[in-house]
Amino acid sequence: MTAPGSPTATGPLTATGSLTALFVRLKLSLLRNGLRQSAKRRAAYIGSVVFTLLIAALQLLGLIALRGHDHAAALVTLLAAVFALGWAVMPLFFPSGDETLDPTRLVMLPLRPRPLVLALLVSSLIGIGPLFTLTLAVGSVIAVAHGAAAAVAGVVAVVLTMLLCAALARAVATANTRLLSSRRGRDLALLSGLFVAVGAQLLNVGVGQLSGKNGLASLEPVADVLRWVPPAAAVDAVQGVSDGSYGPAAAQFALSAAALALLLWWWQRGLTHLMTSPDSSTIQAAEPRRERPAGARPALHRLLPDDRTGTVVVRTLRYAWRDPKTKSAWVTSLAVGLLVPFVTTVQGGGSVYTACWAAGLLGMQMYNQFGQDSSAFWMVAQTISSPRDAYLELRGRALALALVGVPYVTLAVLGSAALMDEWAAAPDALGLALALFGALVATGAMTSVLYPYSIPQDSGYKNVVPAQAGLAWAGILGGMLTGAALCAPMIGATIWMHTAGADDRLWLLLPLGAAYGAALALAGLRLAAPRVAARLPEILTAVTKG
Repeated sequence: MTAPGSPTATGPLTATGSLTALFVRLKLSLLRNGLRQSAKRRAAYIGSVVFTLLIAALQLLGLIALRGHDHAAALVTLLAAVFALGWAVMPLFFPSGDETLDPTRLVMLPLRPRPLVLALLVSSLIGIGPLFTLTLAVGSVIAVAHGAAAAVAGVVAVVLTMLLCAALARAVATANTRLLSSRRGRDLALLSGLFVAVGAQLLNVGVGQLSGKNGLASLEPVADVLRWVPPAAAVDAVQGVSDGSYGPAAAQFALSAAALALLLWWWQRGLTHLMTSPDSSTIQAAEPRRERPAGARPALHRLLPDDRTGTVVVRTLRYAWRDPKTKSAWVTSLAVGLLVPFVTTVQGGGSVYTACWAAGLLGMQMYNQFGQDSSAFWMVAQTISSPRDAYLELRGRALALALVGVPYVTLAVLGSAALMDEWAAAPDALGLALALFGALVATGAMTSVLYPYSIPQDSGYKNVVPAQAGLAWAGILGGMLTGAALCAPMIGATIWMHTAGADDRLWLLLPLGAAYGAALALAGLRLAAPRVAARLPEILTAVTKG
């Protein structure tokens, strides 16, 4: 039995209209069947629809309120470019958000690329994201359209904007389909936390700039560039028609149409290549594996002591590079730690001491050390039979973190000093940051023993199993507060030397902070080691619970 419009024995389905209608029905069926799976999924979807519609309505009202504003065109031009960027990158970071983004599911069907492109393009316009983007496009057009000609131009701009966004998302997803289905693609998806964190900071900077005395006028230099970048060009063309600049507006529409045609051509070419060329599942590896010579050791390992400490350092760094969740946590901490001083400086409230964020965020990677190993920790546990073994294990993990943390914190402080031109405060800020880093290493070692918890591996977005959420919060908050308390002597010394006018001796805080941080770290490791040996069965049970 064949579905209406489906391929039959008489030949492939080539009628574009029937194929498009079929794909629209399939997309609606996917949405409907997804809602039937469980009440929780149905409630989550309905809640997200309601929330999206609420935000879309507020967004539409805000854009309508800008109608007649001198700089409304600059704002809507920027918004169109930002949303197009979002359509381009979302398939990379959330590949599982739309099952129809994977064209390899259609490889065995007798479909030609050209009608398939149109069918997929139309079906891509169904969903919450397209609805939200449509609201933005309509509101943007209303904000800048004045007159009948501008209204007609606005309809064309909305259509071009929606088609460009959908085609861009599809073309990017098709070009990266095999990457997204590989391990590296899953690693990329786990880095979505970094994308969100950086995007939130950039949005914070943008809002801060808009709230200044210049307001929307500060967007004009950016809009002057983006108005010739599709689909922002199509939206800005509506303002041109309103002002009577028909020639530039026609050029902007032509540029947007040409960009759409180019995207469709790239997408069709990518589909043809993807659906006709073999992949690694059908071709055996041609090159033999290169074997490492007997007795050869990794380059980093040759620089480390030839004992358990060196082995643990290499293993920890290898986990940080290869394990998706560990890599995500490390990269997010490193990026946000450098971004925070920059953001605070741009907003006019920066200080070289904000570089302590870098030390704090990276130092927190010492927390839940055994849980990061997941089920593999049982192999490590077999090698721990005494407090000495536990101490060497913890010392190796702390040394791996320090090999990255100390140069990183130094770079963050010196970069902040250069950015803010506060070189005089760099020595004491670096000393305070190193002390904080050492304090967090110490408290991280203790909380790893006292509050271990499991990190689920079957979810890309959960970092603790629900039953252990209390343990996780207790360890993180308790460790952070304890670490801050341990830094109180360094903070007091810094404040005292500033208030006492001892500016010529502030450099002493650098070696003092480094020594104090190292002493705290060593003390924390020595206190935690015997507890690891004593509580090893409990730790093993806790970290493998998920």
